Amino acid sequence: MILLPAIDLQNGECVRLVRGEFSTARKVAEDAVQTAQKFQASGAEWLHIVDLDAAKKGKPVHAALIQNIRKNCGLKLEIGGGIRNMALIDAWLKSGIARVILGTAAVRSPEFAARAVKEYGDRIAVGIDARGGMAAQEGWTETTAVRAVDLAKRMEQIGVRTLIVTDIARDGTLGGPNLELLGELKRTVSCDIIASGGIADQNDIKALLRIGLAGAVCGKSLYAGTLDLRQAIALCREQETCACR
Repeated sequence: MILLPAIDLQNGECVRLVRGEFSTARKVAEDAVQTAQKFQASGAEWLHIVDLDAAKKGKPVHAALIQNIRKNCGLKLEIGGGIRNMALIDAWLKSGIARVILGTAAVRSPEFAARAVKEYGDRIAVGIDARGGMAAQEGWTETTAVRAVDLAKRMEQIGVRTLIVTDIARDGTLGGPNLELLGELKRTVSCDIIASGGIADQNDIKALLRIGLAGAVCGKSLYAGTLDLRQAIALCREQETCACR
């Protein structure tokens, strides 16, 4: 299981939200580049970045800062927030971003997601943000009538290989991930499932390992100090070693 430390950007700052509410945004780090470098020094290979302002506006806001992060660390970056057309996907991927995350665009137009996957393959991930089991969109501000599990099935059918699944009610709470939803998705689709939301400590990492997920996004737990990234990565690697014996 791959651990992806998270940086959420709002107004040029690293922030964390509680349950996706923009009014709860709190600054958690002084410098995004230095934060990424610290994550890399702890053994991370990937970095999960969300442009919160772009998620609301539907267009990039922090592109220059994100590129500065990319140029100053050796991490593979996956980017989410406001990515809703092929031209923007192409621009991000040609600029050196490893993977882009489609959210609102995939909910509104699975056909668009299908075109993106056909063009860019596994460099496309889909973020399934769930509130009460239903998919959300527009930076989590709108809850749709589409079940998260049904959206996952549709994404699998069109060739999406990676789903990043966030339980909005748990995000930023350190209350533990939604193991029930994640387990259901793991049993239902063949996609790689990356968990996001609520992860607090190594016990949560162990629980996700037992489900057999492909990855986990860790945000508030790293900034609050309840999860040691280096130790958590070592735990995941130990599990991989045991599984190969």
